[in-house]
Amino acid sequence: MADIPAKTEIGVTTGPIRGSRKIHVGPLGVKMREIHLDPSSGEPPVRVYDTSGPYTDPDARIDIKAGLPALRRDWILGRGDVEQVQARQVRPEDNGQLGPDRSGGVEPFPNVIKRPLRAKPGANVSQMYYARRGIITPEMEYVAVRENLGRERLAEYARDGESFGASIPDYVTPEFVRDEVARGRAIIPNNINHPESEPMAIGRNFLVKINANIGNSAVASNVAAEVDKMVWSIRWGADTVMDLSTGRNIHDTREWILRNSPSRSAPSRSTRRWRRSAASPRTSLGRSSATR
Repeated sequence: MADIPAKTEIGVTTGPIRGSRKIHVGPLGVKMREIHLDPSSGEPPVRVYDTSGPYTDPDARIDIKAGLPALRRDWILGRGDVEQVQARQVRPEDNGQLGPDRSGGVEPFPNVIKRPLRAKPGANVSQMYYARRGIITPEMEYVAVRENLGRERLAEYARDGESFGASIPDYVTPEFVRDEVARGRAIIPNNINHPESEPMAIGRNFLVKINANIGNSAVASNVAAEVDKMVWSIRWGADTVMDLSTGRNIHDTREWILRNSPSRSAPSRSTRRWRRSAASPRTSLGRSSATR
């Protein structure tokens, strides 16, 4: 029996978080939010770290069939160390469709990347590689702006606690970000084939980051609902999102999520059923991991 066709025409949650507005800081347009205080306080708005992407920007046009703008694509191509390759066709088994009925319930993402990127022969496209060669990337500059939020007030407080070896500066520069990544004490998880993602850093000398786990339902699930789970995760502060879905249509569902996600996607675990073969008549289960 075929799956029920997945709905894609349903919109996802958008609009400003009540009492705040989206702002863009600096030449890179780093996204933040300002929370409006009661006029009786006589205080200016409080600026806070924001992970919600364009979904809380009233000026942004959201269409999950088109996906988000490729924020980092020009940065990636501008380094001159990547090349396009022809992607193989998606096979039914990629979506767990192994039986005689391979009619899936999730339509492919309409703007799927036909020619993904890879490093040129002999090249390395990781942020650590650039950092260890003294290169400050736009991603590192973006991270520095995000991490500096509120640090100007640190001078008002006495640091009298145990640092446990941490080296937290009063002001984060792009050079500090580069050095931390080069030392292996921080990572910037931005895959070259997920250019929609907004740069952030995870490391002991940076702000605490939050991961959210999402997954589809074997009972009732559709594309818009899965994308909306991601949207709600980042709306309430998730820096990374891990999809733990199992079952059918995983490949196509995750493509919809990735193309609409400004969040870094944590390594995702897939439960895959391998095809039966004459050598191994039993069905085995395996897990795969892919950093997005």
